[in-house]
Amino acid sequence: MSMNHRERVLAAFQRKPVDRLPTDMCATPEVQEQLYEHFGIRGGPAGPSWEPRLCLSYPARETSALIELWNLMGIDGTLFIGVPYIGLRRRFEGDIYYTEWGLGYQSQHYGNGAYDETVVYPLAECETIADLEAFPWPTTEEYDYSAMPGLAEECQDRAVGLGWMAPFYYHNLLRGLELSLMDPLLHPEFTHYLMDKITTFLVDHHRCALEASGGRIDMVHISDDFGSQESLLISPRVFDAFYRPYLQRCIDMVKSFDALVFHHDDGDIRRVLPALVEMGIDVLNPVQWRCGDWDLAAIKEQLGSRICFHGGGDVQQTLPFGTPADVRNEVKWLIETLASDRTGFVIGPGHNLQPGTPTENIIALYEAAHEFGAF
Repeated sequence: MSMNHRERVLAAFQRKPVDRLPTDMCATPEVQEQLYEHFGIRGGPAGPSWEPRLCLSYPARETSALIELWNLMGIDGTLFIGVPYIGLRRRFEGDIYYTEWGLGYQSQHYGNGAYDETVVYPLAECETIADLEAFPWPTTEEYDYSAMPGLAEECQDRAVGLGWMAPFYYHNLLRGLELSLMDPLLHPEFTHYLMDKITTFLVDHHRCALEASGGRIDMVHISDDFGSQESLLISPRVFDAFYRPYLQRCIDMVKSFDALVFHHDDGDIRRVLPALVEMGIDVLNPVQWRCGDWDLAAIKEQLGSRICFHGGGDVQQTLPFGTPADVRNEVKWLIETLASDRTGFVIGPGHNLQPGTPTENIIALYEAAHEFGAF
């Protein structure tokens, strides 16, 4: 049995037999450039933000260069596309970039690289439902859905994902983290109204994209970062009352198109993970097992027949600070644990590879994946 990259990834996502363990990559643009330099790969700069990108990061160069890198490293990879924005609301004001949601982003440098961080929270001053109703919400008329088939074709023989829906995270972005965490407790009616407005647009937007894509979309990114380093940001009770119904709307819409649900959720989310599986997620990313005290073997036994695990490679200690031997040992353990039934695991970094990660450790990750993942 020989599979191409897309077939291998999708088989693992659906917990079907694979010819070898699939691999994936997420990495900051700085680390991508580090790898391009190491392998001598040339290529033009990346295109607009809606073009094919990595799971959790925008590409540093054009799609063909990324695929060349993945071919050299034996990475199967998943690529996510967005819908081209053709409205008038995206703009720069000084060094702040504003989106169609009114969110303002500013580049924050941290030594070896930079992240675009939210600095303008457009709903932070809202106090009533009338304030929310008066807000200029984005509309589907601001996007060019006809571009979707062409963007999918750029992904070649890779699994293709679409956009992302994240009701809780958009709540965080639009209101600011502190207000968004207090809203359910202090303003429950306001919170439900806000969550309905966010979710209604996200569902309508992604439905239009799926309809225009002609069945080429394999999965949809439904993401919400409920976890911190040691626990949840919200209680399971708040999750059930204020966020689960809206996430369920997103999941149900995706399932109606026979697409897979790729769920990204940072940190220690163990207490809501069974609920997420019950709701219908197919893939859990990034499996940050250093956040909290994950018993991966027990979680595989409990949930491994219903979801695929994606990621797992530790970006907090092993990959940035360990040796290649440490990386190899961790990969071997992850495969023995999360692919104990020879499927249901796509190995890669457990979030973006960060600047300062030694190239030899990155290479060791994928070499070990091929060695220990050969079934």
